[in-house]
Amino acid sequence: MARSIIGYLATIAALLDFEASAAGTASYNGLALTPQMGWDNWNAFGCDVDEELLLSTAQKMVDFGLRDLGYYYVILDDCWSDGRTSNGTLQANATKFPHGIPYVADQLHSIGLGFGMYSSAGKYTCAQYAASLGMEKQDAQTFADWGVDYLKYDNCYNEGQEGTALITYTRYKAMSDALNATGRPILYSMCNWGQDNPWNWAQTIANSWRMSGDVYDSFDRPDARCPCTTYECTLPGFHCSVMNILNKAAPVLNKAQPGAWNDLDMLEVGNSRMTDDEYKTHFSMWAIAKSPLIMGTDVTTMTAQTLSIYSNAAIIAINQDPLGIPALRVWQSPAQPQNETYSTDAYTAGEKSFWTGQLNGGDYVAAFVNSGPAPATLTATMNDIFIDLVTTGSNAPVPRLMQTWDVYDLWANRMSDASAQAIITGNMTMATNATSKSNATSTLPVQTYNATAMSYANGVTANDTALLGVKVSTIAPMGTLMAQVPSHGVVVYRLRSQGGGGMRKRDEL
Repeated sequence: MARSIIGYLATIAALLDFEASAAGTASYNGLALTPQMGWDNWNAFGCDVDEELLLSTAQKMVDFGLRDLGYYYVILDDCWSDGRTSNGTLQANATKFPHGIPYVADQLHSIGLGFGMYSSAGKYTCAQYAASLGMEKQDAQTFADWGVDYLKYDNCYNEGQEGTALITYTRYKAMSDALNATGRPILYSMCNWGQDNPWNWAQTIANSWRMSGDVYDSFDRPDARCPCTTYECTLPGFHCSVMNILNKAAPVLNKAQPGAWNDLDMLEVGNSRMTDDEYKTHFSMWAIAKSPLIMGTDVTTMTAQTLSIYSNAAIIAINQDPLGIPALRVWQSPAQPQNETYSTDAYTAGEKSFWTGQLNGGDYVAAFVNSGPAPATLTATMNDIFIDLVTTGSNAPVPRLMQTWDVYDLWANRMSDASAQAIITGNMTMATNATSKSNATSTLPVQTYNATAMSYANGVTANDTALLGVKVSTIAPMGTLMAQVPSHGVVVYRLRSQGGGGMRKRDEL
Protein backbone atom coordinates (compact mmCIF):
# COMPACT_ATOMS: atom_id res chain seq x y z
CA MET A 1 0.00 0.00 0.00
CA ALA A 2 2.87 2.38 0.76
CA ARG A 3 4.12 1.98 -2.79
CA SER A 4 0.64 2.69 -4.12
CA ILE A 5 0.31 5.87 -2.07
CA ILE A 6 3.75 7.06 -3.13
CA GLY A 7 2.94 6.41 -6.76
CA TYR A 8 -0.39 8.21 -6.42
CA LEU A 9 1.18 11.25 -4.77
CA ALA A 10 3.92 11.36 -7.39
CA THR A 11 1.33 11.30 -10.14
CA ILE A 12 -0.66 14.14 -8.57
CA ALA A 13 2.48 16.19 -7.97
CA ALA A 14 3.53 15.77 -11.60
CA LEU A 15 0.10 16.80 -12.83
CA LEU A 16 0.04 19.85 -10.58
CA ASP A 17 3.54 20.86 -11.68
CA PHE A 18 2.46 20.37 -15.28
CA GLU A 19 -0.58 22.55 -14.72
CA ALA A 20 1.46 25.26 -13.04
CA SER A 21 4.09 25.27 -15.78
CA ALA A 22 1.34 25.58 -18.36
CA ALA A 23 -0.01 28.87 -17.05
CA GLY A 24 -0.58 31.28 -19.88
CA THR A 25 -0.68 28.57 -22.53
CA ALA A 26 -3.60 27.79 -24.79
CA SER A 27 -4.77 24.90 -22.58
CA TYR A 28 -7.89 25.79 -20.63
CA ASN A 29 -6.94 23.48 -17.73
CA GLY A 30 -3.17 23.14 -18.15
CA LEU A 31 -3.37 19.55 -19.40
CA ALA A 32 -2.53 17.84 -22.71
CA LEU A 33 -0.07 20.47 -23.93
CA THR A 34 0.99 17.71 -26.28
CA PRO A 35 -1.48 15.08 -27.50
CA GLN A 36 -2.31 12.46 -24.90
CA MET A 37 -0.96 8.94 -25.26
CA GLY A 38 -2.11 5.66 -23.77
CA TRP A 39 -4.25 2.56 -24.28
CA ASP A 40 -8.02 1.97 -24.43
CA ASN A 41 -9.64 -1.46 -24.29
CA TRP A 42 -12.54 -0.85 -26.72
CA ASN A 43 -11.12 -1.62 -30.17
CA ALA A 44 -9.70 -4.98 -29.13
CA PHE A 45 -12.09 -6.10 -26.39
CA GLY A 46 -15.34 -4.13 -26.51
CA CYS A 47 -17.40 -4.98 -23.44
CA ASP A 48 -15.17 -7.90 -22.47
CA VAL A 49 -13.27 -5.93 -19.86
CA ASP A 50 -12.35 -6.43 -16.23
CA GLU A 51 -9.82 -5.54 -13.56
CA GLU A 52 -7.35 -8.21 -14.61
CA LEU A 53 -7.29 -7.02 -18.22
CA LEU A 54 -6.46 -3.46 -17.22
CA LEU A 55 -3.73 -4.40 -14.78
CA SER A 56 -2.11 -7.06 -16.95
CA THR A 57 -2.10 -4.64 -19.89
CA ALA A 58 -0.57 -1.93 -17.73
CA GLN A 59 2.23 -4.22 -16.63
CA LYS A 60 3.01 -5.15 -20.23
CA MET A 61 3.10 -1.46 -21.13
CA VAL A 62 5.82 -1.07 -18.52
CA ASP A 63 7.66 -4.24 -19.50
CA PHE A 64 7.70 -3.38 -23.20
CA GLY A 65 8.94 0.18 -22.64
CA LEU A 66 5.67 1.73 -23.83
CA ARG A 67 5.12 3.69 -20.63
CA ASP A 68 8.56 5.26 -20.93
CA LEU A 69 7.82 6.20 -24.53
CA GLY A 70 4.87 8.28 -23.27
CA TYR A 71 1.88 5.90 -23.35
CA TYR A 72 0.61 7.07 -19.98
CA TYR A 73 -3.16 6.62 -19.69
CA VAL A 74 -4.84 3.23 -19.25
CA ILE A 75 -8.44 3.96 -20.24
CA LEU A 76 -11.39 1.82 -19.16
CA ASP A 77 -14.06 2.17 -21.83
CA ASP A 78 -17.78 1.23 -21.75
CA CYS A 79 -19.47 -1.68 -19.91
CA TRP A 80 -17.76 -1.23 -16.54
CA SER A 81 -20.90 -0.06 -14.70
CA ASP A 82 -23.56 -1.70 -12.59
CA GLY A 83 -25.87 1.30 -12.57
CA ARG A 84 -26.32 3.59 -9.59
CA THR A 85 -26.72 3.14 -5.87
CA SER A 86 -29.83 4.31 -4.01
CA ASN A 87 -28.32 7.78 -3.66
CA GLY A 88 -27.53 8.00 -7.37
CA THR A 89 -23.80 7.29 -7.23
CA LEU A 90 -22.32 5.33 -10.10
CA GLN A 91 -21.07 1.89 -9.11
CA ALA A 92 -18.83 -0.62 -10.87
CA ASN A 93 -19.75 -4.19 -11.71
CA ALA A 94 -18.46 -6.15 -8.73
CA THR A 95 -17.77 -9.27 -10.78
CA LYS A 96 -15.58 -7.44 -13.27
CA PHE A 97 -13.98 -5.23 -10.61
CA PRO A 98 -13.96 -7.22 -7.35
CA HIS A 99 -11.56 -4.81 -5.64
CA GLY A 100 -13.38 -1.69 -6.84
CA ILE A 101 -12.37 1.10 -9.19
CA PRO A 102 -10.19 3.02 -6.67
CA TYR A 103 -8.04 -0.11 -6.32
CA VAL A 104 -7.45 -0.17 -10.09
CA ALA A 105 -6.52 3.51 -10.08
CA ASP A 106 -4.17 2.99 -7.14
CA GLN A 107 -2.42 0.07 -8.82
CA LEU A 108 -1.92 2.04 -12.04
CA HIS A 109 -0.58 5.05 -10.17
CA SER A 110 1.87 2.82 -8.31
CA ILE A 111 3.60 1.87 -11.58
CA GLY A 112 3.63 5.37 -13.00
CA LEU A 113 0.52 5.25 -15.17
CA GLY A 114 -2.65 7.34 -15.28
CA PHE A 115 -6.19 6.00 -15.08
CA GLY A 116 -8.92 6.88 -17.56
CA MET A 117 -12.64 6.16 -17.44
CA TYR A 118 -15.65 6.44 -19.68
CA SER A 119 -19.14 7.91 -19.59
CA SER A 120 -21.50 9.57 -22.06
CA ALA A 121 -23.22 12.95 -22.38
CA GLY A 122 -26.51 11.11 -22.67
CA LYS A 123 -29.01 9.16 -20.62
CA TYR A 124 -27.16 5.93 -21.41
CA THR A 125 -23.72 4.98 -22.62
CA CYS A 126 -23.41 3.49 -26.09
CA ALA A 127 -23.70 0.01 -24.56
CA GLN A 128 -26.81 1.16 -22.64
CA TYR A 129 -25.34 1.53 -19.17
CA ALA A 130 -26.03 4.50 -16.89
CA ALA A 131 -24.54 7.73 -18.26
CA SER A 132 -24.06 11.27 -17.01
CA LEU A 133 -26.50 13.66 -18.73
CA GLY A 134 -28.01 15.71 -15.91
CA MET A 135 -25.75 14.00 -13.36
CA GLU A 136 -22.51 15.73 -14.26
CA LYS A 137 -21.60 17.18 -10.85
CA GLN A 138 -22.21 13.97 -8.94
CA ASP A 139 -20.44 11.79 -11.49
CA ALA A 140 -17.44 14.12 -11.83
CA GLN A 141 -16.96 14.05 -8.07
CA THR A 142 -17.23 10.26 -8.10
CA PHE A 143 -14.56 10.04 -10.76
CA ALA A 144 -12.31 12.40 -8.80
CA ASP A 145 -12.83 10.43 -5.59
CA TRP A 146 -11.90 7.23 -7.44
CA GLY A 147 -8.58 8.69 -8.61
CA VAL A 148 -9.49 9.16 -12.26
CA ASP A 149 -7.02 11.15 -14.40
CA TYR A 150 -8.84 11.06 -17.76
CA LEU A 151 -12.47 11.01 -18.89
CA LYS A 152 -13.61 9.83 -22.31
CA TYR A 153 -17.09 11.32 -22.70
CA ASP A 154 -19.27 9.82 -25.45
CA ASN A 155 -22.38 11.02 -27.30
CA CYS A 156 -24.93 8.20 -27.29
CA TYR A 157 -28.56 8.61 -26.18
CA ASN A 158 -28.27 12.39 -25.95
CA GLU A 159 -32.07 12.80 -26.17
CA GLY A 160 -31.91 15.16 -29.12
CA GLN A 161 -29.64 17.72 -27.49
CA GLU A 162 -27.69 18.34 -30.69
CA GLY A 163 -28.14 20.12 -33.99
CA THR A 164 -26.46 23.44 -33.25
CA ALA A 165 -23.03 24.25 -31.93
CA LEU A 166 -24.46 26.00 -28.87
CA ILE A 167 -26.67 23.08 -27.84
CA THR A 168 -23.83 20.58 -28.05
CA TYR A 169 -21.34 22.99 -26.47
CA THR A 170 -23.64 23.54 -23.50
CA ARG A 171 -24.16 19.82 -22.99
CA TYR A 172 -20.44 19.07 -23.00
CA LYS A 173 -19.52 22.17 -21.00
CA ALA A 174 -21.59 20.87 -18.08
CA MET A 175 -19.16 18.00 -17.55
CA SER A 176 -16.14 20.21 -18.21
CA ASP A 177 -17.25 22.58 -15.46
CA ALA A 178 -18.02 19.68 -13.13
CA LEU A 179 -14.59 18.12 -13.63
CA ASN A 180 -12.85 21.43 -12.99
CA ALA A 181 -14.90 21.98 -9.84
CA THR A 182 -13.55 18.77 -8.27
CA GLY A 183 -10.09 20.30 -8.00
CA ARG A 184 -8.48 17.18 -9.48
CA PRO A 185 -6.63 17.49 -12.82
CA ILE A 186 -8.69 15.30 -15.17
CA LEU A 187 -7.99 15.32 -18.90
CA TYR A 188 -11.30 15.75 -20.73
CA SER A 189 -11.65 13.82 -23.99
CA MET A 190 -14.87 14.70 -25.79
CA CYS A 191 -16.21 11.94 -28.01
CA ASN A 192 -19.06 13.58 -29.93
CA TRP A 193 -17.95 12.25 -33.36
CA GLY A 194 -17.55 15.69 -34.92
CA GLN A 195 -21.24 16.54 -34.62
CA ASP A 196 -21.87 20.29 -34.65
CA ASN A 197 -18.23 21.01 -35.58
CA PRO A 198 -16.46 20.84 -32.18
CA TRP A 199 -13.20 22.12 -33.71
CA ASN A 200 -14.86 25.54 -33.80
CA TRP A 201 -15.77 25.75 -30.11
CA ALA A 202 -14.31 22.97 -27.94
CA GLN A 203 -10.88 24.52 -27.28
CA THR A 204 -12.08 26.26 -24.12
CA ILE A 205 -13.81 23.26 -22.55
CA ALA A 206 -11.99 20.09 -23.67
CA ASN A 207 -8.50 18.74 -24.22
CA SER A 208 -9.52 16.83 -27.34
CA TRP A 209 -12.56 16.18 -29.44
CA ARG A 210 -13.42 13.38 -31.81
CA MET A 211 -13.76 14.86 -35.29
CA SER A 212 -15.33 11.86 -37.09
CA GLY A 213 -17.24 8.65 -36.73
CA ASP A 214 -15.59 5.58 -35.22
CA VAL A 215 -12.53 4.09 -36.88
CA TYR A 216 -12.29 0.40 -37.68
CA ASP A 217 -9.48 -1.86 -38.81
CA SER A 218 -9.49 -1.02 -42.52
CA PHE A 219 -7.21 1.16 -44.61
CA ASP A 220 -9.66 2.41 -47.23
CA ARG A 221 -12.70 0.12 -47.55
CA PRO A 222 -15.95 2.07 -48.01
CA ASP A 223 -18.75 1.14 -45.61
CA ALA A 224 -22.37 2.30 -45.75
CA ARG A 225 -22.29 2.82 -41.99
CA CYS A 226 -19.71 5.58 -42.51
CA PRO A 227 -21.61 7.50 -45.20
CA CYS A 228 -19.70 10.77 -45.34
CA THR A 229 -16.38 11.54 -46.97
CA THR A 230 -16.00 15.18 -45.90
CA TYR A 231 -15.90 16.81 -42.50
CA GLU A 232 -19.32 18.42 -43.09
CA CYS A 233 -21.23 15.35 -42.08
CA THR A 234 -24.68 15.05 -40.51
CA LEU A 235 -24.23 11.33 -39.87
CA PRO A 236 -20.67 10.53 -38.71
CA GLY A 237 -21.47 6.85 -38.37
CA PHE A 238 -18.92 4.15 -37.63
CA HIS A 239 -16.78 1.60 -39.50
CA CYS A 240 -14.80 4.50 -40.94
CA SER A 241 -11.53 3.58 -42.63
CA VAL A 242 -8.18 5.18 -41.93
CA MET A 243 -8.17 7.09 -45.22
CA ASN A 244 -11.79 8.18 -44.76
CA ILE A 245 -10.96 9.77 -41.41
CA LEU A 246 -7.66 11.27 -42.61
CA ASN A 247 -9.35 12.96 -45.54
CA LYS A 248 -12.12 14.33 -43.32
CA ALA A 249 -9.56 15.60 -40.84
CA ALA A 250 -7.38 17.46 -43.35
CA PRO A 251 -9.50 20.67 -43.56
CA VAL A 252 -9.90 21.09 -39.78
CA LEU A 253 -6.51 20.11 -38.35
CA ASN A 254 -5.46 23.76 -38.10
CA LYS A 255 -8.13 24.23 -35.41
CA ALA A 256 -5.98 22.33 -32.89
CA GLN A 257 -3.56 23.92 -30.45
CA PRO A 258 -1.57 22.87 -27.37
CA GLY A 259 -4.10 21.54 -24.88
CA ALA A 260 -6.89 21.07 -27.45
CA TRP A 261 -6.56 18.44 -30.19
CA ASN A 262 -8.51 16.91 -33.04
CA ASP A 263 -8.94 13.25 -32.06
CA LEU A 264 -8.93 10.99 -35.13
CA ASP A 265 -9.97 8.05 -32.86
CA MET A 266 -7.96 5.21 -31.38
CA LEU A 267 -5.17 3.41 -33.20
CA GLU A 268 -5.98 0.10 -34.87
CA VAL A 269 -2.33 -0.90 -35.23
CA GLY A 270 -2.01 -4.57 -34.32
CA ASN A 271 -5.59 -5.69 -34.87
CA SER A 272 -4.62 -7.83 -37.90
CA ARG A 273 -6.79 -6.49 -40.74
CA MET A 274 -4.23 -4.15 -42.31
CA THR A 275 -0.77 -4.69 -43.75
CA ASP A 276 2.41 -3.49 -42.12
CA ASP A 277 2.68 -0.56 -44.55
CA GLU A 278 -0.93 0.38 -43.87
CA TYR A 279 -0.35 0.34 -40.13
CA LYS A 280 2.79 2.47 -40.57
CA THR A 281 0.73 4.98 -42.56
CA HIS A 282 -2.04 4.94 -39.96
CA PHE A 283 0.38 5.55 -37.07
CA SER A 284 2.45 8.16 -38.91
CA MET A 285 -0.47 10.26 -40.10
CA TRP A 286 -2.25 10.21 -36.73
CA ALA A 287 1.04 11.39 -35.25
CA ILE A 288 1.72 14.28 -37.63
CA ALA A 289 -1.95 15.32 -37.47
CA LYS A 290 -1.35 15.77 -33.73
CA SER A 291 -4.10 13.31 -32.85
CA PRO A 292 -3.96 11.61 -29.46
CA LEU A 293 -2.04 8.33 -29.78
CA ILE A 294 -4.24 5.83 -27.96
CA MET A 295 -3.36 2.20 -28.63
CA GLY A 296 -6.40 0.04 -29.34
CA THR A 297 -4.93 -3.45 -29.54
CA ASP A 298 -4.32 -6.35 -27.16
CA VAL A 299 -0.97 -5.37 -25.67
CA THR A 300 -0.63 -8.70 -23.89
CA THR A 301 -0.48 -10.58 -27.23
CA MET A 302 1.29 -7.88 -29.23
CA THR A 303 3.39 -9.05 -32.19
CA ALA A 304 6.92 -7.89 -32.90
CA GLN A 305 5.81 -5.83 -35.90
CA THR A 306 3.15 -4.11 -33.81
CA LEU A 307 5.54 -3.29 -30.97
CA SER A 308 8.11 -1.90 -33.40
CA ILE A 309 5.51 0.50 -34.86
CA TYR A 310 4.25 1.72 -31.50
CA SER A 311 7.87 2.11 -30.34
CA ASN A 312 9.02 4.43 -33.13
CA ALA A 313 10.19 7.33 -31.00
CA ALA A 314 11.14 9.41 -34.05
CA ILE A 315 7.49 9.45 -35.16
CA ILE A 316 6.21 9.98 -31.61
CA ALA A 317 8.53 12.99 -31.27
CA ILE A 318 6.68 14.67 -34.15
CA ASN A 319 3.38 14.09 -32.35
CA GLN A 320 4.79 15.39 -29.06
CA ASP A 321 6.48 18.45 -30.55
CA PRO A 322 5.79 21.38 -28.19
CA LEU A 323 4.98 23.83 -30.97
CA GLY A 324 1.77 21.84 -31.46
CA ILE A 325 1.18 22.61 -35.15
CA PRO A 326 -0.61 19.83 -37.05
CA ALA A 327 0.68 19.03 -40.52
CA LEU A 328 -0.99 20.62 -43.53
CA ARG A 329 -2.03 18.62 -46.60
CA VAL A 330 -0.43 20.71 -49.35
CA TRP A 331 -1.63 18.72 -52.33
CA GLN A 332 -3.70 15.67 -53.07
CA SER A 333 -3.79 13.94 -56.44
CA PRO A 334 -7.17 12.40 -57.25
CA ALA A 335 -7.71 8.66 -57.53
CA GLN A 336 -7.13 7.34 -61.04
CA PRO A 337 -8.60 4.31 -62.81
CA GLN A 338 -6.71 1.30 -61.59
CA ASN A 339 -3.94 -0.12 -63.78
CA GLU A 340 -4.76 -3.72 -64.62
CA THR A 341 -1.08 -4.55 -64.29
CA TYR A 342 -1.73 -4.70 -60.57
CA SER A 343 -5.30 -5.97 -60.45
CA THR A 344 -8.32 -6.59 -62.61
CA ASP A 345 -10.73 -5.48 -59.92
CA ALA A 346 -13.04 -2.71 -61.06
CA TYR A 347 -12.24 -0.08 -58.47
CA THR A 348 -10.14 3.07 -58.54
CA ALA A 349 -6.70 3.55 -57.08
CA GLY A 350 -6.32 5.66 -53.97
CA GLU A 351 -5.06 9.22 -54.05
CA LYS A 352 -1.56 10.43 -53.26
CA SER A 353 -0.79 13.40 -51.05
CA PHE A 354 1.96 15.52 -49.55
CA TRP A 355 1.89 16.93 -46.01
CA THR A 356 4.18 19.38 -44.24
CA GLY A 357 4.33 21.12 -40.88
CA GLN A 358 6.58 23.31 -38.77
CA LEU A 359 8.28 21.89 -35.70
CA ASN A 360 9.89 23.42 -32.66
CA GLY A 361 13.33 24.93 -33.26
CA GLY A 362 12.87 25.49 -36.97
CA ASP A 363 12.66 21.86 -38.15
CA TYR A 364 9.89 20.68 -40.46
CA VAL A 365 8.08 17.40 -40.97
CA ALA A 366 7.30 16.25 -44.50
CA ALA A 367 5.24 13.18 -45.41
CA PHE A 368 4.23 11.50 -48.65
CA VAL A 369 1.18 9.22 -48.61
CA ASN A 370 0.46 6.75 -51.40
CA SER A 371 -2.92 5.09 -50.98
CA GLY A 372 -2.77 3.65 -54.50
CA PRO A 373 -2.29 -0.03 -55.43
CA ALA A 374 1.27 0.36 -56.77
CA PRO A 375 4.52 1.89 -55.52
CA ALA A 376 5.04 5.47 -56.62
CA THR A 377 7.79 8.06 -56.89
CA LEU A 378 6.51 11.28 -55.34
CA THR A 379 8.14 14.70 -55.26
CA ALA A 380 7.62 18.01 -53.50
CA THR A 381 9.22 21.36 -54.24
CA MET A 382 10.57 23.84 -51.74
CA ASN A 383 7.45 25.90 -52.43
CA ASP A 384 5.36 22.88 -51.35
CA ILE A 385 7.34 22.36 -48.16
CA PHE A 386 7.26 26.02 -47.11
CA ILE A 387 3.88 26.85 -48.59
CA ASP A 388 2.80 28.99 -45.65
CA LEU A 389 5.88 31.17 -46.03
CA VAL A 390 5.58 31.68 -49.78
CA THR A 391 1.85 32.44 -49.79
CA THR A 392 1.74 35.22 -47.22
CA GLY A 393 1.05 37.92 -49.78
CA SER A 394 4.35 39.61 -49.02
CA ASN A 395 7.09 40.27 -51.57
CA ALA A 396 9.75 39.74 -48.91
CA PRO A 397 12.28 36.96 -49.63
CA VAL A 398 11.83 33.57 -47.93
CA PRO A 399 15.23 32.63 -46.48
CA ARG A 400 14.29 28.97 -46.04
CA LEU A 401 14.01 28.53 -49.80
CA MET A 402 17.67 29.44 -50.15
CA GLN A 403 18.97 27.15 -47.41
CA THR A 404 20.26 23.60 -47.62
CA TRP A 405 18.20 21.10 -45.66
CA ASP A 406 19.25 17.76 -44.19
CA VAL A 407 16.65 15.03 -44.70
CA TYR A 408 16.13 12.41 -41.98
CA ASP A 409 14.07 9.28 -42.64
CA LEU A 410 11.97 8.70 -39.52
CA TRP A 411 11.31 5.01 -40.23
CA ALA A 412 14.92 4.09 -41.03
CA ASN A 413 15.72 3.30 -37.38
CA ARG A 414 12.67 1.13 -36.84
CA MET A 415 13.26 -1.57 -34.25
CA SER A 416 13.88 -4.94 -35.91
CA ASP A 417 11.32 -7.69 -35.54
CA ALA A 418 13.95 -9.85 -33.86
CA SER A 419 14.68 -7.22 -31.23
CA ALA A 420 10.99 -6.51 -30.66
CA GLN A 421 10.31 -10.21 -30.25
CA ALA A 422 13.15 -10.49 -27.76
CA ILE A 423 11.55 -7.73 -25.69
CA ILE A 424 8.16 -9.45 -25.85
CA THR A 425 9.60 -12.77 -24.70
CA GLY A 426 11.67 -11.11 -22.00
CA ASN A 427 15.01 -12.14 -23.50
CA MET A 428 16.19 -8.62 -24.16
CA THR A 429 15.72 -5.32 -22.36
CA MET A 430 15.91 -1.71 -23.42
CA ALA A 431 18.85 0.67 -23.39
CA THR A 432 17.39 4.15 -23.19
CA ASN A 433 18.69 7.64 -23.88
CA ALA A 434 21.82 8.66 -22.07
CA THR A 435 20.14 10.72 -19.35
CA SER A 436 18.15 7.74 -18.07
CA LYS A 437 19.35 4.69 -16.23
CA SER A 438 19.48 1.67 -18.50
CA ASN A 439 17.87 -1.45 -17.12
CA ALA A 440 19.60 -3.58 -19.73
CA THR A 441 20.86 -6.97 -18.62
CA SER A 442 21.39 -8.39 -22.11
CA THR A 443 24.69 -7.96 -23.91
CA LEU A 444 22.68 -6.62 -26.87
CA PRO A 445 20.06 -4.25 -25.46
CA VAL A 446 17.55 -2.64 -27.80
CA GLN A 447 17.97 1.10 -28.30
CA THR A 448 14.76 2.96 -27.54
CA TYR A 449 13.77 6.20 -25.81
CA ASN A 450 12.72 7.17 -22.30
CA ALA A 451 10.57 10.29 -22.42
CA THR A 452 10.17 10.19 -18.63
CA ALA A 453 13.90 10.89 -18.30
CA MET A 454 14.19 13.46 -21.08
CA SER A 455 11.31 15.09 -22.90
CA TYR A 456 10.97 14.64 -26.63
CA ALA A 457 11.66 18.34 -27.13
CA ASN A 458 14.90 18.18 -25.17
CA GLY A 459 15.86 14.92 -26.88
CA VAL A 460 15.53 16.51 -30.30
CA THR A 461 17.59 19.49 -29.16
CA ALA A 462 20.24 17.05 -27.91
CA ASN A 463 20.24 15.33 -31.33
CA ASP A 464 19.25 11.96 -29.86
CA THR A 465 19.47 9.53 -32.77
CA ALA A 466 16.37 7.67 -31.59
CA LEU A 467 14.36 10.79 -32.43
CA LEU A 468 16.07 11.95 -35.61
CA GLY A 469 15.98 8.77 -37.65
CA VAL A 470 18.69 8.42 -40.30
CA LYS A 471 20.03 11.18 -42.53
CA VAL A 472 19.39 10.02 -46.09
CA SER A 473 19.92 13.10 -48.27
CA THR A 474 19.98 16.87 -48.48
CA ILE A 475 17.81 19.36 -50.36
CA ALA A 476 19.75 22.11 -52.12
CA PRO A 477 18.36 25.65 -52.21
CA MET A 478 15.21 25.72 -54.33
CA GLY A 479 15.62 21.96 -54.67
CA THR A 480 13.17 19.07 -54.67
CA LEU A 481 12.31 16.39 -52.12
CA MET A 482 11.72 12.93 -53.58
CA ALA A 483 10.57 9.62 -52.10
CA GLN A 484 9.82 6.09 -53.25
CA VAL A 485 6.54 5.31 -51.49
CA PRO A 486 5.12 1.77 -51.30
CA SER A 487 1.50 0.97 -52.06
CA HIS A 488 -0.71 2.03 -49.15
CA GLY A 489 2.44 3.38 -47.61
CA VAL A 490 4.05 6.48 -46.19
CA VAL A 491 7.47 8.13 -46.08
CA VAL A 492 8.03 10.62 -43.28
CA TYR A 493 11.02 12.95 -43.06
CA ARG A 494 12.31 15.43 -40.51
CA LEU A 495 13.93 18.37 -42.30
CA ARG A 496 16.66 20.36 -40.57
CA SER A 497 18.28 23.45 -42.05
CA GLN A 498 22.04 23.65 -42.31
CA GLY A 499 21.77 27.44 -42.27
CA GLY A 500 19.54 28.11 -39.25
CA GLY A 501 16.58 30.42 -39.61
CA GLY A 502 14.09 31.93 -37.24
CA MET A 503 10.70 30.64 -36.21
CA ARG A 504 7.44 31.97 -37.47
CA LYS A 505 4.39 32.58 -35.33
CA ARG A 506 1.65 30.06 -35.99
CA ASP A 507 -1.35 31.19 -37.95
CA GLU A 508 -4.53 32.22 -36.22
CA LEU A 509 -7.07 29.48 -35.56
